[in-house]
Amino acid sequence: MAEEGVLMEIVSRPHGRNLVKWAADKPDVLVLSADLTGSCEADGFRDAYPRRFISCGIAEQNMLSVAGGLCREGFIPLVHTFAVFICRRAFDQVAMSVAYPNLPVKMFGFLPGITTPGGATHQAIDDVTLMRSLPNMTVLETGDATEVESVLDLAYSIDGPVYVRMLRGDVPRLFPTDEPIRADHPRILSLGDEVTVFSSGICTEEVLRASAVLKARGVSITHVHISTLKPFASGLIDQAIRAGSRGIVTVENHLVDGGLGTAVASRCASTGVGRPLVRLGLQDTWSHGAGRAALMREHGFDAMALVNAVQDLIGANLSISLADLGAVRVEPVHSVAKAEAL
Repeated sequence: MAEEGVLMEIVSRPHGRNLVKWAADKPDVLVLSADLTGSCEADGFRDAYPRRFISCGIAEQNMLSVAGGLCREGFIPLVHTFAVFICRRAFDQVAMSVAYPNLPVKMFGFLPGITTPGGATHQAIDDVTLMRSLPNMTVLETGDATEVESVLDLAYSIDGPVYVRMLRGDVPRLFPTDEPIRADHPRILSLGDEVTVFSSGICTEEVLRASAVLKARGVSITHVHISTLKPFASGLIDQAIRAGSRGIVTVENHLVDGGLGTAVASRCASTGVGRPLVRLGLQDTWSHGAGRAALMREHGFDAMALVNAVQDLIGANLSISLADLGAVRVEPVHSVAKAEAL
């Protein structure tokens, strides 16, 4: 884990650079794209292995059915497109052509949640809900460059369909390169006995920003980074739930209903642990086009929102300001990597 207060390494296009090397000795791996090849960092694979790359055009429903057919011929297709086009536009094909026959299609959904400025049509704020509902489906979410680089190995190793919420462009490295993403294995980033915080995806960076200040004010925090959203059965999750004597907070780049917050609530009920639970994320609302930091602040799942939630749980005003939390790392909306998002 990156040390609190230390400038994190920013890795440019980690998936695109890693994909070409990773696939070199895997002739069964094919990459499918729905006219978003550069936007999903699959252009390097296309150029390196043109006979293993299939451009399906703007036809995501057909792409998922083609992927299912390729599995039956012994291939492992890696589907690349924006998350919203997998979970909404092609959901029937995902369910019937992939999940029902339990085929090893690996779906990489880019721009999850509010990580795109493209507005409601491009923001997959319900994808975790939909994908977790499908039998046979494994649901993963990357939170840093190390997880982006190692999720290919994990997805490839799973005998069945996998959906990945994928990061692209400039991605921070929060975790050491020798600690890859693992199936149903949460990362315990800090241990405490007052408040337990569960975070996933881009929200973990926000929690890291807030946790140092909260600890300096005397709050004892357990912080758990979640990269496997289904299955959600690790004993480490139950231990973390019990550790939060004053309450639990979930922070996610998604609707709070059906996502990480719902998964944690279900585990609380299953284990019989009664704790106050605050779910930070989108609260039964659509979003709109704007920068990531602005939308996280507007919808209440940035570092300051976590500080406020913790203050409410412990019943104390800790006098923490935005200045205390440090500067937000702002990304340019119209960079080369994001141009096609609009």
